[in-house]
Amino acid sequence: MNTAYTPVAYEYREAIEQAMANGSTGKIFFFNQASIVHDTSGSIKRYEEIPGEGWFIVVNDETRIRIDRIITLFGKPGAACDEFYAYGNVCLECTGGYELN
Repeated sequence: MNTAYTPVAYEYREAIEQAMANGSTGKIFFFNQASIVHDTSGSIKRYEEIPGEGWFIVVNDETRIRIDRIITLFGKPGAACDEFYAYGNVCLECTGGYELN
């Protein structure tokens, strides 16, 4: 990963545990190891801590996702949702992308 693990708020951990208990399935959007938006579909198979790396979910196709990099989990905001939205709110440049003549 390009970034160190950041502990996530309780409500995100609770949402993961509830999704596992309910057997929820769907799409998960997340930042991959290269900090590029990636997605996968399925259900959460495991929720585990890897010492020195952080907490991860493992989806039924064996995709391992660090929980602080989840953008949305089955349509609900994840811990990295604010980071994702920040990309769209960044000013490209003061000219708004237009050349000044």
